[in-house]
Amino acid sequence: MNSRGWTITADPLHLSYGGRNVYVDLGAEQPIGAEKEGNKIAVEVKSFVGESDVHELGQSIDQYNMYRDILSEIESERDLYLAVPSFTFDGILSEPLGQLLIRKEQLKLIIFEETKEIIRKWIG
Repeated sequence: MNSRGWTITADPLHLSYGGRNVYVDLGAEQPIGAEKEGNKIAVEVKSFVGESDVHELGQSIDQYNMYRDILSEIESERDLYLAVPSFTFDGILSEPLGQLLIRKEQLKLIIFEETKEIIRKWIG
């Protein structure tokens, strides 16, 4: 699968650390030249369809931080992104709480249009 130069290389991306296994939703690469290694990302997709946006946000950030810590140890060249639907970005992530967490946690985000299945915006 290829989208705007990104090739999905793992669905899901398996990470193992200290005998434990975790699975990030997607792994992808973007070749940038024959002589230079391509960019690599991992993407955790969250739907935010539960009853509490605050609870979902907390769980998403905890999971994001765990994956980021593991990646920093075993695949430091791979950047982690949290993919969220546009209604989440326009909602809780645009509110003061969301903006605080984006800034303090240094979140890298992909905002997607859930009905059109397109990426609206990259942050980070």
